Amino acid sequence: MNLQNLCQGVISLSLEVGSFIREEAKVFDQNAVEYKGLHDMVSYVDKTAEEKLVAGLSTLLPEAGFVTEEKTSSKQGLNYNWIIDPLDGTTNFIHGIPTFSISIALQCDEELVLGVVYEINRDECFSAWKDGGAFLNGKPISVSKAPLIENTLLATGFPFYEFADLEPYLNVLRVLMQKCHGIRRIGSAAIDLAYVASGRFDGYFEYNLNSYDVAAGIVLVKEAGGHVFDFKGGNQCIPNRQVIATNGLISEELLLVIKQFFH
Repeated sequence: MNLQNLCQGVISLSLEVGSFIREEAKVFDQNAVEYKGLHDMVSYVDKTAEEKLVAGLSTLLPEAGFVTEEKTSSKQGLNYNWIIDPLDGTTNFIHGIPTFSISIALQCDEELVLGVVYEINRDECFSAWKDGGAFLNGKPISVSKAPLIENTLLATGFPFYEFADLEPYLNVLRVLMQKCHGIRRIGSAAIDLAYVASGRFDGYFEYNLNSYDVAAGIVLVKEAGGHVFDFKGGNQCIPNRQVIATNGLISEELLLVIKQFFH
C-alpha cells in the first residue's frame, strides 16, 4: 500500500467535507442540537459530514472498516480500520466559535499508520503517514525545540462530563500554570495535537478521550519528531483514554508533574 498516495486522497476528501461544514456553520441554528449525554452535543452537520467521509473513504480503501463517533458505519475491517471524528470541536461549532476540525486516522491491525487533521476555518490541513514525516498544507513540520517547561506554551482540555478526576487535574493545572508561559484550551483535541506537531504548542495533556479524538493527532506528533504517551509514561493512550504529547524534550518533566497527582 502506498500510504503517501492514500494520504493525498484523504486530504482531498477532508477539504471537500470541510467545505460543507464551513458553509453549514454560516446558517446553523442551535435548535438543531441533540444531546447524546451530559454536555455531549451533536447535530445533523456531524452526522452528514461523517456519512460523506465514510462514503469517500470506502472508495479509497474498500476493505477497511470504521470506528466513528456518530456510529454511521458498523463495518469492521479485517486489517484496516478508519478512525473518524467528523467534527472535533462540536461545542465550538454550535456556539459559533470558529475552531473545529475533521480528524481521520488509519489503523493497520493495532498500529496507527496515517493521520489527517483539517482545521476548517483556517484552511490548514495537517497530514502524516508512517515513516513519511508530517506536513501542513504540504510543507514539512516538526515539533518545537523548547528544552524546559519554563520555556513552553502548553495545551489541555477541560473535563466536561466525567469529573471523578477533577481534583488531581486541577492540581496539575495549579503546578503548570506557575511553571510555563501559559496553558490554552482550544476545544479540539485533534487541533491541540496538530499544534504540538507543528511546534505551536510544546506539550498537551488530557484525559477521558476517545480514539477518534486523538488517533490522527498521535500520528502527526510522532511523525513530527515528538513523543506521545499515557499518564504512566506507557503506550496505552487509547485504551487508557489519556494522552500526553510533547516535543520530546519536556517529556520527563511534564510526566513527573502529572504522575504526582494521577496514580
